[in-house]
Amino acid sequence: MIIPCEVAVKSVIPAVKAFMAQELVEKHNLKQDQVAEILGISQSAVSKYTRKVRGYVIKVDDLDEIQTLVKKMLDLIVNRGFERAEFLTFFCQACTVIRKTGMLCQFCQKADPRMAAAECGFCITYNLASE
Repeated sequence: MIIPCEVAVKSVIPAVKAFMAQELVEKHNLKQDQVAEILGISQSAVSKYTRKVRGYVIKVDDLDEIQTLVKKMLDLIVNRGFERAEFLTFFCQACTVIRKTGMLCQFCQKADPRMAAAECGFCITYNLASE
């Protein structure tokens, strides 16, 4: 049995980190080694993120809500100092926004072919019920 959080670890987290890395390099003019240290990843991972070789299983950077949340996370990191609880809140909100779109359904079904994506809808239903 696969749960949505397992799918998110392999798709959502890399996509958000890739978007963050791209923003830190392009808009904040940080070097890849600085970005790596900030995000807790290797410089080669940052390089792969910025070249779009890794972290692009799903496209999240065109979602307005994700852009807003990433901007808030980067503001915490770059301008205000790192506040872990607030950062994690924004990151979890980003995951929730992405799950609410239904983007993960195809990956859940691929990970567990016994599950019919059309019958599941957990991410969409759960997120709507918790709002």
